[in-house]
Amino acid sequence: MADQSTVRSYSEKDIRYLEPMEHIRLRPGMYVGGTDSRALHHLIFEVVDNSIDEALAGRCDQIVVTLYPDNIVSIADNGVGIPVGWNDEMGMSTLQLVMTKVGAGGKFDSNAYKVSGGLHGVGVSAVNALSEELTAQIHRDGHVWQQTYNAGKPQSDVVKMRPLEPGESTGTIITFKPDFAVLERNEFSFPSLAQRFREMAFVTRKVAITLRDEREHPLPKEITFYFEGGLQSFVRYLNRNRQALHSVVYAEREVDMTLENKAPFTVGVEVAFQYTDASTATELAFANTINTPDGGMHMTGLRTAITTVINNYAKKAGFLKGKDDTFSGNDTLEGLTAIVSIKHPDPSFESQTKVKLINPEVRGAVSQVVNDAFSEFMELNTREAKRIVEKCMTSMRAREAARKARDLVRSGPSLLESTTLPGKLADCSQRGENAEIYIVEGDSAGGSAKQGRDRHFQAILPLRGKILNTERARLDKMLDNNEIKALISALGTGISEDFTVTNLRYGRVIIMTDADVDGSHIRTLLLTFFFRHMQTLIQGGHLYIAQPPIFRLQNGKESEYLYTEAGMAEAAILERALHRYKDPEKVKISRYKGLGEMNPDQLWETTMDPETRTLLQVTVDDAAEADRIFDMLMGSSVPPRRRFIQTHAKSVRNLDV
Repeated sequence: MADQSTVRSYSEKDIRYLEPMEHIRLRPGMYVGGTDSRALHHLIFEVVDNSIDEALAGRCDQIVVTLYPDNIVSIADNGVGIPVGWNDEMGMSTLQLVMTKVGAGGKFDSNAYKVSGGLHGVGVSAVNALSEELTAQIHRDGHVWQQTYNAGKPQSDVVKMRPLEPGESTGTIITFKPDFAVLERNEFSFPSLAQRFREMAFVTRKVAITLRDEREHPLPKEITFYFEGGLQSFVRYLNRNRQALHSVVYAEREVDMTLENKAPFTVGVEVAFQYTDASTATELAFANTINTPDGGMHMTGLRTAITTVINNYAKKAGFLKGKDDTFSGNDTLEGLTAIVSIKHPDPSFESQTKVKLINPEVRGAVSQVVNDAFSEFMELNTREAKRIVEKCMTSMRAREAARKARDLVRSGPSLLESTTLPGKLADCSQRGENAEIYIVEGDSAGGSAKQGRDRHFQAILPLRGKILNTERARLDKMLDNNEIKALISALGTGISEDFTVTNLRYGRVIIMTDADVDGSHIRTLLLTFFFRHMQTLIQGGHLYIAQPPIFRLQNGKESEYLYTEAGMAEAAILERALHRYKDPEKVKISRYKGLGEMNPDQLWETTMDPETRTLLQVTVDDAAEADRIFDMLMGSSVPPRRRFIQTHAKSVRNLDV
């Protein structure tokens, strides 16, 4: 029993009630997924999602997002505008109600919005609470109305600014500046926003989404996304660097649903998919235009139907002759690029950030649509159907060939003690979140790292040479590669369907390669492996890239290290540093071509000491764009890679890489 003298009292005074806006500021992770860069961008997406809902209701076809200096952003649409009239029940304007009260919105019945992405009445009020300042400007009822808020608190009543000009459209303009007293200070990324808005435009046909960047650049940037082809265009876009085996299979239907204790309703289903010569799968899922990166019932329905149709056709056509012969879901996934988008009047998500759809009835609706469309396609296109089945047959053979090799990996940590890893892994005494493993290029760098590390929490795994390009290799070939087997065994997670992130033996997995062309290539090969076969490890925030120095400057007994900087050539970095010295000619300059050239104490001080090192955390903000980049750089198609190299060759030369 605890010593009562040391137990802190707990009474009625300890119970507090927080107003919703206060709670959002205290616990932003519950509403926008955290306080990091991803949460910062989520603020924009919450507002844009409301504009997309206007588009789904047929009241909006233009959305403009503008980035201004000092992290200010505005989102404008030409919808009907948020109502501004007085709400007698709440004693405030409807605009203020929407902007400041969690649970207030127009999407809790089907009168104003048949389907929508904003469901909980949380999104825009969360953005308001997490903004240093936010201004809502409403164009409706013949006038322009405006109200300003600080940290979610209104600074005035709704003000009638002016009459609408002749021909001026209605709509809503939300302008806000994030509050970095609550959020981590980051910058809005134009490329990340552009990729997200491209997805939205594909999924929401005939709606123009414009992204403008008016920050301090040589020239303002602007791009508009508008697609009439919908998901078919999206699949062709994703597969533009791959060899397609057939035309895009496409279907769009409304499925009538009846559930117990609920009124009949309709679920809109749109799917598009295509097989290519790739060895990996690309799958995207959307619910009411919201990207659900963790999939859910709509993706499960799509996968199940595709596997069922292919198995039925293969047996009927005589490709699968044995009684027990059947393709697994993994066999039918290889080379598949698939997108599913559903419109549901009452979707259910796992959280406010809407990463996974959990409505069970959606699975059957999607399966029904895919089964009908894909069965008809296979019957009418026998040549293409044969290619698809042969692709699955090849995958099944590779899966069987990989089974024995994978059994070695399944043996888990005991494999670390076997004869396959002598001299490779220098393990640490700790396990779990505080432990880390450095994946190091070559025995020389591995030797320095082993001597310089803190063996209590830092493990070292040297890899010899360049690992296999896993973008082009199937699982059986990968598991026949000694370096990849050593890597999988050291991490302890397994791979493919055997991957289990909870078995990860280290909290941080750190790639540490030389600062030269070969080092960059090895780093890219490792990133390809992790993205394609251990993406959950990246999503969990476990993968990092070490930043070793490129120069050491010595002036007498004093020394300093120089590191690479984005957009700067090595010569420029060195020249800028030398300007700080009174007599630059007396400064001794050492250029580190490899980690093995560094003494163990130097490697510890610059790259491995948690107190002084810099680590870059690897994230996947846009899976579709990451998929495209890896496919272009590491895939089998040469022309796209050649175009990329020719386009960027000048900048690469300037960086002296």
